[in-house]
Amino acid sequence: MRHQRDGRKMGRSSSHFEAMMSNMLVSLFRHERIETTTPKAKELRSMADQMVTLGKRGDLHARRQALSLLQDKEIVHKLFADIAERNRTRPGGYTRVLKTRDRYGDCAPMSLVELVERVEK
Repeated sequence: MRHQRDGRKMGRSSSHFEAMMSNMLVSLFRHERIETTTPKAKELRSMADQMVTLGKRGDLHARRQALSLLQDKEIVHKLFADIAERNRTRPGGYTRVLKTRDRYGDCAPMSLVELVERVEK
């Protein structure tokens, strides 16, 4: 039974799930808004909030923890220098999930995941 188990695996192996979430986090921090399915978006939201919290901490250990998950030095620098500074006074809730549509083809519910304090282009 799944009593007291956190998160969703979405029918993937653990390694595939971790790689998928890592790639989605990098895309979210690079573009500051991505579209994905709603269950993936809900799972991504908590991981992204944890990464921004690491960025707000700002010490070397936090940077190494973020780098171990994100695997991209440029994005880790952006997270610690830019995104964390924009969210310095916010106590939490750094991302939002907006439901958009059902995907044509398999009718999967789609959502936008975006950073709350993002730069409009």
